[in-house]
Amino acid sequence: MNSRPLVLASASPRRVELLRGAGFDFEILVPQVEEAHDATLTPEQLTLENARLKAVAGSRLRPGSLVIGADTLVYVDGEPLGKPGDMDEALAMVRRLSGRAHEVCTGVAFACDGSVERELHVITHVIFKSLTDEVIRDYHSQVNPLDKAGGYGIQGCTETLLHHMTGSFTNVVGLPVEEVSAALTELTAASPAP
Repeated sequence: MNSRPLVLASASPRRVELLRGAGFDFEILVPQVEEAHDATLTPEQLTLENARLKAVAGSRLRPGSLVIGADTLVYVDGEPLGKPGDMDEALAMVRRLSGRAHEVCTGVAFACDGSVERELHVITHVIFKSLTDEVIRDYHSQVNPLDKAGGYGIQGCTETLLHHMTGSFTNVVGLPVEEVSAALTELTAASPAP
């Protein structure tokens, strides 16, 4: 086993909570990066590109550390939905998802000393109930949509939105914990001790 310090390159309280809940001890670091917003890329390509940017930037700030970068986007009709700019945009996003299927893709990159050591992506298929504007506004009064891709957080008031889900629940929250835990176990076992 190695003892490289672990760093999460994210300010997301949900990612922090998920990684801590999985039993990992880590530093939180938020590197300043300009995220890619290229709608011509596939969900996998775009989220992995942004995850790489965060992980590599973080690893340059923390030499010798293993840095995790992640990016989560909601896709509907092949179009990425990021974080809404205001409550009207959040309403429009969830209205667009109402009664329909969409995908949530998270890309995760693991970097050390400026080089990516591993990356992965996870896609979860989600179907929302049919939702009226009144239901959406009530939901948004209980769950802040402005820091969440697609204008919703599946971990809050889940029964209001969710009709069906296939795949990782934690991926929709913001970090596919099982896959990240498995990758960290392999990277730790494969890394030389200092």
